[in-house]
Order: sequence, then C-alpha cells, then structure tokens
Amino acid sequence: MFELKEYLSGKGRLVDAWLREYFESSPVKPRLFKEAMEYSINAGGKRLRPVLALASFEASGGKNSQAMLRYACALELIHTYSLIHDDLPAMDDDDLRRGKPTNHKVYGEGMAILAGDGLLTEAFHMLSVPDGGTRADVLLAVIRDVARRAGLYGMVAGQAQDILCDQGHQAGASGDGPLPSGTEMIEFIHMHKTAQLITASVRMGGMLAGVAPAGLDALTAYGEAVGLAFQVADDILDVKGETALMGKTAGSDERKSKLTYPAVYGIERAEQKARGLVEKAVSSLDGFFGPGAEPLRAIARYIIERKS
Repeated sequence: MFELKEYLSGKGRLVDAWLREYFESSPVKPRLFKEAMEYSINAGGKRLRPVLALASFEASGGKNSQAMLRYACALELIHTYSLIHDDLPAMDDDDLRRGKPTNHKVYGEGMAILAGDGLLTEAFHMLSVPDGGTRADVLLAVIRDVARRAGLYGMVAGQAQDILCDQGHQAGASGDGPLPSGTEMIEFIHMHKTAQLITASVRMGGMLAGVAPAGLDALTAYGEAVGLAFQVADDILDVKGETALMGKTAGSDERKSKLTYPAVYGIERAEQKARGLVEKAVSSLDGFFGPGAEPLRAIARYIIERKS
C-alpha cells in the first residue's frame, strides 16, 4: 500500500536540504538581503510544486532524479517569491505566513520586494544550468513553459485580475471584453494565479523525462485539475480552517471581501467542485500511466483532505 505521508516527508526533506545547502553556499551580499530570502525559503511549507515535479518525472520513467532535484527546487523559489509579494500591503496585506510573521513584517517592504525579485530571477538561473544529460532544446522548452505559466499568461495575470476585483474593477483580463463577476471570473483568477504554476511543475517532470506527447497532455490535464482543486480547497480552508493549523490567518478572505469559491458557490457546492476536480485529475492519468503514477493520484486526493 502506498504511503503518501512518508512519500511527501521524504521528498520534502530532499527539497529542504538542497535549498538550504544552495543558499548557505551562495556568496550573496548584502547579508540582510540574503537573510530575507532565506527567511522565506526556509520557512517550511508543503513543497508541493517541487514534489509534483519529482513525482511526474518518476511516473514518466525519469532516471536521474538527483539532477532533476535542482530544477524542481527552482519551482519553490518562484512559488516563494509569489508568496512574499502576495503578502505585501499593496497586495493581500497579510501578517502571517507558514506560522511566522510575513517577510515584510520582519525586513520591511523594500527588502521584501527585493527578496522576491531575487528568488524569481535566481529560479531561472537554476533552470538554465545543464545537468549533462538533458538536451539543450528540452531544457529551453522547460524554461519557456515555466516562464509562460508563471508570468504574463499565468500566475501574474491571475494575481493582476485578483487585484482588479479587490478594487471593484470588472474589466476582462484577456482583451476579449468584460468577464462576468462570478463563476467565470473566479475560474480565470484561480486557473491562472494558482493552477498554472502547479501545471508547469507537473509538465516539467514529464518533459525532462522525455514523456510522449500523449503523456504530456495527460499530465497537463492532471495539473490543471489539481491546481484548481488546490485553490478551491484553500478557499474552503480559509472559511473552515484553524489559524494554528494553517499557519496563516483564517477568515481573511471574507474580511477582505475576496472573490473566492465559497463566496461564489457556497461551501457545499465548492466542496463538490473540489471533489469533482480531484476525480478529473486522477482519471486523466488512466490509460497512459500505471502504478508508477500512484504518488500523483494520492497527492490529488490529499489536496482536499489536508488541514493546512
């Protein structure tokens, strides 16, 4: 029987150790700038994105997992930068992240912005380093894919639309005219803000392992469904979760009148949607991936069972 808790713990330790060694050995100056980056990158967390990249790499038949670890860890830098910026007063204005004061509360807004900038840029430096076994064109395709899904056409676009909604704007994000303020708007925000980087993580593993096009399509469908389910579950946790368990302030979405799945659908329908997305993610792997993809299936189910 597959033990997900043991799998997540083992992969998480690998990611933690690699990141800690990487930053400890990096001659970054000024000291306080480096400290600000390390403060957030070493603050813990689920390490979901690098774990998904490693799991999809293994499911796709990848063999050099040690080399893959560098590329997977780059995803955590991108994710952490987004959290630092997301917590800023100009964005979501949060005081708590992973059970600790947010970066700007410790180092000030200016240094927090630069810490995020540094992590994002360093992530692409890490991705650009060849491992000796990956073809240059494959590595370039991975970098392009991550950049697209983390940037203007993915995570950043979702964050921009989220801010516009907070400010009362209903302008469309795609240039195709205004989007409705309810279901289509929330789908756009969370498919971009959360699901695209998760999809990039899953696709990265498949691409670096040389998975066939049909397999990459299956991984893409899995990533989009899991990414959206993760955000629906996060929205539900903000209503039903406990601050002590989540490591961030519960109930903040409602206090800020954020556009969330419970706000649009109600809790019961939001929970139904999350379950449906998990079923879609799991079924998308059928027919192409066998027992080697069990970690991916188990992670999908874990998404809506977690308490933090």
